[in-house]
Amino acid sequence: MAGYAELHCLTHFSFLRSAADPERLAERAKALGYAALAVTDECSVAGAVRMHQACQAEGLKLIVGSEFTLEEGPKIVLLAPDRTSYGALCSLITQARRRCEKGQYRLSLRDLTAQRTAHSLALWLPDPTRSMEAQRPWGEALKTAFPERLWLALGCFDEGDDVARYHQAYALGQALALPLTAAGDVRLVTPEDKPLHDVLTAIRLGRPVASLGSALHSNGERHLQPWATLQRRYPPELLAETLRIADRCHFSLAQLRYEYPEELVPPGQTPSSHLRSLTFAGAAERWPSGIPERVTRQLEHELTLIEALGYEYFFLTVYDIVAFARSEGILCQGRGSAANSAVCYCLAITEVDPSQSQLLFERFISKERNEPPDIDVDFEHQRREEVIQYIYRKYGRDRAALAATVIAYRLRSALRDVGKALGFEVAFIEKLARQARGWERNRGLPELFSACGADPSAPALRRYQALVTQLLGVPRHLSQHVGGFVISRGPLAELVPVENASMAERTVIQWDKDDLEALGLLKVDVLALGMLSALRRSLELLAPLREGPRGLADIPREDPDTYAMLQRGDALGVFQVESRAQLAMLPRLKPACFYDLVVEVAIVRPGPIQGDMVHPYLRRRQGLEAVHYPNAAVREVLERTLGVPIFQEQVIKLAMVAAGFSGGEADALRRAMAAWKRQGGLSHFRDKLLRGMRERGHDEAFAERLFAQIQGFGEYGFPESHAASFAVLVYCSAWLKRHEPAAFYAGLLNSLPMGFYSADQLLQDARRHGLEIRPVDVQCSQWDYTLEPSPQSPGPGQRGPGPWHYDYASPQAALRMGLRQIKGLQRNSAERLIQARETGGPFKSLPELRRRAQLDAGSLRCLAQGDALQALSGHRHQSHWARAALLPTTPLLGDEDPRDEVSLRPPRLAESLRADYENLGTTLRPHLSLCLSMQ
Repeated sequence: MAGYAELHCLTHFSFLRSAADPERLAERAKALGYAALAVTDECSVAGAVRMHQACQAEGLKLIVGSEFTLEEGPKIVLLAPDRTSYGALCSLITQARRRCEKGQYRLSLRDLTAQRTAHSLALWLPDPTRSMEAQRPWGEALKTAFPERLWLALGCFDEGDDVARYHQAYALGQALALPLTAAGDVRLVTPEDKPLHDVLTAIRLGRPVASLGSALHSNGERHLQPWATLQRRYPPELLAETLRIADRCHFSLAQLRYEYPEELVPPGQTPSSHLRSLTFAGAAERWPSGIPERVTRQLEHELTLIEALGYEYFFLTVYDIVAFARSEGILCQGRGSAANSAVCYCLAITEVDPSQSQLLFERFISKERNEPPDIDVDFEHQRREEVIQYIYRKYGRDRAALAATVIAYRLRSALRDVGKALGFEVAFIEKLARQARGWERNRGLPELFSACGADPSAPALRRYQALVTQLLGVPRHLSQHVGGFVISRGPLAELVPVENASMAERTVIQWDKDDLEALGLLKVDVLALGMLSALRRSLELLAPLREGPRGLADIPREDPDTYAMLQRGDALGVFQVESRAQLAMLPRLKPACFYDLVVEVAIVRPGPIQGDMVHPYLRRRQGLEAVHYPNAAVREVLERTLGVPIFQEQVIKLAMVAAGFSGGEADALRRAMAAWKRQGGLSHFRDKLLRGMRERGHDEAFAERLFAQIQGFGEYGFPESHAASFAVLVYCSAWLKRHEPAAFYAGLLNSLPMGFYSADQLLQDARRHGLEIRPVDVQCSQWDYTLEPSPQSPGPGQRGPGPWHYDYASPQAALRMGLRQIKGLQRNSAERLIQARETGGPFKSLPELRRRAQLDAGSLRCLAQGDALQALSGHRHQSHWARAALLPTTPLLGDEDPRDEVSLRPPRLAESLRADYENLGTTLRPHLSLCLSMQ
C-alpha cells in the first residue's frame, strides 16, 4: 500500500506527550506500506535525527516538521519541504523557545510572517470544541501567512464524533477555500502503547492516572493505522491529498552541511596554509634545536589528511579556544581521538607527545570511516566559565550554543514516576527505589519487588512492573551537555533550534551529542577538570620560591624517582590513580614509563575487570604466562598490551580483524557500546561476534571474554586516546608530589572539593612525608593554604621520615592552613580580615580586629571555634570568653579592650580534638589514641 503518508506524528521527544519510539514508528510505518512519515514533535526537532536514522534503515521517506499551539488558540503543524523552509522552521522554534524558560515556548499568529515561514507547508488542526464562527478568524490569518500552502487537517479516532469532525472541517474548508487532508495525530505505535501513554500523561500533569478523567484520550486509536482502517475513516480524496503534500517535501537531514567560522583565518591565507604555519611554528617551539625528520613527515601526513577531509577549521577553532585559555593563565589539556596527534601537540592543545603513546593518526581520522575528529579540552573547573563566555562573546549567541543531552528513564526514576502515576504509597515507592540502587540488569523486577516484601504476581504489581519495563530508556527531558559546543559560520538557529538552558546565560541546541555525531556535525567539548585547577595552583605557589616548572610542558619527563614513588603505591592525591583499587594496582603493575601509566589509567575499569583481562595482563607482564597471538592481525592489535585487549579502540579493531566486522558494523558496535546501558541492543552484536570468531578459528572462551569486556566498556571503559591524555596529568601530579610535595598538597587543598580524599586525609599524608603544617591564624592565614619557609620540613641533604624516606632537591616549605578551613566562615568576611591586615598591619587586640575587619558576632564565633584567635586571646576557651565580653562598638569607647583578668583553664586534649574536627574537619594535634597510650 502506497496510498497514504502520515503527516502528524509525535515521538518520545515531545517529552511525556507521546509513547512512540522513533525506531518502532519507522518499522511499523514501513510494514504498513506508508509512502512517507512526518516527525512533528511539539515546537521541536529533537526527535528528527533518531527518526532520520530509523527511516533511512527502513528505506522510508521522512518529512521533518513541528507542531505548535499558538497563543490565540489554534494548533498547527508546519512541514519543511526544502532546506530554506527547514532553516525557517528552526528559527521559528528558536524564537518561540528563547522567549520562555526551559521547557516552555510562546508563539502567536503575529509571528507567522512570510519571512519566518518561508516555503513551509502548514496543516491547521481545527478545534472540535469550538464553533466555525469562532475559528474562522484564525483560518483567515493562517491563510494570509501561508498562501497556497495551508491545509485543514482532519483526524478521526472512533471517539463518536468523527462525523461531526468531518462536517466541521468540510464547512471550514468551503468557507475559506482550503483543501482538506487526513492526519492521524499519532502518539502511539500500536494500541498496546495506550497504558504507557496514560502514565506519561499522568507524569506530565503531576496527578495519578485514576484522577485524570477527560485529560486522557478515550481510546488507543492515535496510532499508525492499517490501510483498511484509513479507508473506512477518511474519504479517498483526503488520503490522496497526503501523498500530494508528501510529494512536495524533498528535504532530508542528510542535506545539512556544517560550516565553521571564517574569521579564524587571517586575510590572504587559506585554512590549510594558516593551520600549517601555526603547526610548524609550534613544532619549532617544541623542538628548539630543530624539528626531527620523523616529526616533519608525521606532520605533513596529518596535515594532508586534515586538508583532504576539510577539517582545518575544526583544528583552528580548538586552537583558538586553547590559545585564549593559555593567554589568561587557565591550565588546559586536550584529550580524545584527534587530540593525541602530532598537529595537536604542536598547537599546544595537548601535552601528549605522540611518540610516547604510539597512536596512529588514521585511528582518529580516516577517509574510510569518514568520522568527524574528536577533541575534548579539559579546563580548570573553577575557570571554565571564563572560556565558555569567551566563546559566546567571540561568536555571539546566534552562532554558538551547547549541545543537549537526552535524559532518559532509568530504573529508579521509572519506579518512582510509574508508582506515583499508579497511585501507590510513597513509602513503598521509595523502598523500591532505594533497593534498586545498583540493581543488576540480569535480575528481574519480580525479584526486586519480592526483596521489598511485595507479591510480584499481584495484578496491580504486574502492571507496575510492565509499565516500568516499558518506560526504561524513554526520553524524559533535554538537559545541558557538560561542555559540547557547536559553533557555526552563519546563524546556528538555521541548522538546529536553540533554546534556553535551566542555567542562566546558557543556551543549548535541541540535539543530543550522539545526534550531532550521527549527522557528521562537529562539536568542541569544553570540559572541566578539578586536577587542572590543583596543578595550576601548585605551580603558582612554587613560582615565588624558586625557579621551576611554570606549566605542564616544563615538568621533566620520565623521571625515575617519580616512577619509583608510584611503584610503591604512594599515590594518595595523584590524579586518576588515588582510588583504593588503583593504589593496590600500582605495586603490582609497577609502571616504569609513560605508556605504563596509559595502561594503569585504563585497566582498573569495569571493562577490563568484567572481561577478566586484568590478571592475564599482570601475569604476562611479570613473565608468569606466555603471550600467544592467534595470527598476525590480532598480534598487530594487541602486541602493545601483551595480547590482552584493554582499550576501546582495541576491542573495535578486534571485531574487524578477528570477527569479520566491516568498518560500518564496527562503528555501529562502538555506538551501541556507548548506549547499551540506556537503550540495550547488544545481543545481536554478540551473536555476530561469536559466530565470526568461531568461523575464523578463534577460541570460544576468548570470544566470550571479549564480549563481556564490550559490555563493561558500555558501563565505563577507556579509549587509549583518553587514557594517554590523562596519563600526562597522572605523571605531572605524581612528579609534583615526589619533588615539590608542599606545593602539591597546597594546590590540592585549595581546590577541594575534588578527588577521593578530604582535607584531613591529605594533611595526614603531608605530615607522613615530613611536611610541617601550621595552624590557621588571623595574623598570617590567607583564605587559601599558603607556603611559608620552614626549618622543620625536609630539604637538600635531608631524608624525609618513614615509610618512604624521600630526599628532596629543594627545601620544602611549611603549609599554613587557610581561613577556608574554618567551617561556617564566609569568604567575604575572611577577605575583609585579610584586607585590613594587609593595609593596617597585624591586629593588636580582638576589638581592633572586629573594628578594622568589620566582623559580626557570627564571624568572630567561627574564628574562635576554629582556634584562629590564639595570637590575640589565647586558647579556645579564652577566645570564646574574650569574644563574648566584647562591648558594642561606640565612638566613645573606640577599641577599648574590656579585659577583666579572668583566666580560664585550657581545653583538655580530647576537647580540643573534638572541637578541631567539628570546626576545621581536621586537627594538627597528636591523635587521642596516642595520648591515651602515653598515660
